[in-house]
Amino acid sequence: MIGYYQELLKFLTRTTGDRHTAADLVQAAYLRLLDRSSTTEIKQPRALLYRTAINLSIDLHRRERVRQDDVTDFEAEGVPTDGCPQEGLAREQQLALLQRALEELSPACREAFLMRKIEGLSHGQIAEQLGLSKASVEKHIVNAMRHCRLRLLDWND
Repeated sequence: MIGYYQELLKFLTRTTGDRHTAADLVQAAYLRLLDRSSTTEIKQPRALLYRTAINLSIDLHRRERVRQDDVTDFEAEGVPTDGCPQEGLAREQQLALLQRALEELSPACREAFLMRKIEGLSHGQIAEQLGLSKASVEKHIVNAMRHCRLRLLDWND
């Protein structure tokens, strides 16, 4: 089965558009096959390996779609606009609470979130700068947004 690594990597790179994600998927597919509990001989290892990798890719795509929905929901939540003094005060309080929530995050999670939201970097650029996979960056950003949203809801109640 080891002979299929490069072939599968090329296939998944074309499918996902990201070599790092493809490499993660190939590794996960190999691990899944190695961890299988069945002692039955695999008659078509290449087919099983590809099917496993494709299933993992589909799972990843579904998780990313859910994460993207979370991102869209979070970005749709408005901060009060300039107008009356109460709105300015409310915005300052929200920003202070957001700062507290960000301080509770791990450094990598906080850094990825700030690079995306403040600096406007893409997930790929952040991954390159932090030395992480694109999938890890996406997870950090989604986790940061979810944490901040939950903390703001808790503190505002």
